[in-house]
Amino acid sequence: MRDVINFIKDNTILSHNDYVVIGLSGGPDSMALLDILLEYRKEVKFNIVCAHVHHNIRKESDDEALFVENYCLENDVIFEMIKLDYNGNFTESLGHKLRYDFFNKIINKYNSKYLFTAHHGDDLVETILMRIVRGSSLNGYSGFESISKRDSYTILRPLVSVSKEEILKYLEDENIPYVIDNSNNDTCYTRNRYRKYILPKLKEEEENVHLKFLKFSNMLNELNEFISHYVDNIYQDIVQNNNIDIVKLKRCEHIIQLEIINRWLYNHYQDNILLVNDKHVDNIINMINNVKPNLTINIPNYQVIKSYDKLYIKQIYISSEYEYIIDKEISLPNGKIIKKVDISNMTSNYVTYLNSNDIKLPLYVRNYRLGDKMTIKNMKGHKKIKDIFINEKINLQERYNYPVVCDSNGEIVWLPGIKKSRFDIQNNTKCDIILEYH
Repeated sequence: MRDVINFIKDNTILSHNDYVVIGLSGGPDSMALLDILLEYRKEVKFNIVCAHVHHNIRKESDDEALFVENYCLENDVIFEMIKLDYNGNFTESLGHKLRYDFFNKIINKYNSKYLFTAHHGDDLVETILMRIVRGSSLNGYSGFESISKRDSYTILRPLVSVSKEEILKYLEDENIPYVIDNSNNDTCYTRNRYRKYILPKLKEEEENVHLKFLKFSNMLNELNEFISHYVDNIYQDIVQNNNIDIVKLKRCEHIIQLEIINRWLYNHYQDNILLVNDKHVDNIINMINNVKPNLTINIPNYQVIKSYDKLYIKQIYISSEYEYIIDKEISLPNGKIIKKVDISNMTSNYVTYLNSNDIKLPLYVRNYRLGDKMTIKNMKGHKKIKDIFINEKINLQERYNYPVVCDSNGEIVWLPGIKKSRFDIQNNTKCDIILEYH
């Protein structure tokens, strides 16, 4: 791992009594990174601060926090921890936000210039593949950078050139302890499916495929930086008062148009930019090139309006992306609840009766997403949720927060209060899951 230490040396300016912060879960990746920092500390006497996030979801989390705290004590590392409370409403995006809010707090507390995270080469491959499949911008397709600048500090990911196998071998050779999060094997999570099924196949073709993806990422980052600098010089001329001058935009090359539109959208969405994908951007481009002078399209939370030579954006409703595991009772953003009950006399669409053998547990409730389809009870084939909303006269303000219940395979099993799926088996003795919507 000497190359990792050289990366740290080349990209930091550290002196005696400086502080660096590391996000430390106790898992193999972060424990390997901590050990490398401990080795480098022998050369430069800086202080290491461990920022540990206790997500308070798994029963093993208490033991993991104690393991990390004790290891830090034994190795003269400052230990800082936050124990989160999601009130049963955990989502990955919320967890990410709260984690980095905590990191920012610790960085400010110790006046640190550097945050180290243990993202490695396999993580980069998975991220790029997921974004290619989902659709993204040029910047998104590059995955993540080994160095990311923030307002007051820099995020360093020194393991980005290292594979998971190399990390595990390093831990074994150096006899470094770590903990295992078994949820990383749960294939109900998208990333875990890529990790378990797709990445091994790529490694069969090329053992060091992560280095190929790193080269690809670096090339995209360089191209994106070049385009971004170019757009810096023309953006204010094309976008004035948040409105795009269509005539000026159409004079630009297609790749420049995409960058301008993506930047325009980011200025409105900020942290919710993941609500937008490449299909939305393509629709905006098609609208611009359409000969009709006046057009309107809907994207999450907004309407994009073409009026002759101007493009406007108008907020029409606020969507909060969510995804909760259904346990006993879930409180939803729309003020309603989904409750698991033992018995029910209801027959309306406000209840569904399911058999656990027909579906993949656990069940999730999430907000509606563009492209959602379901198989309706007593009907053949799939029907678009969007068409169901139109038929039921569900307005735009309600749609993107509307709850959708699906199993761990992503199959929609119920549209609460509106439609039952083919999985509903009311009056069947095999029913062992009953959900009510109030």
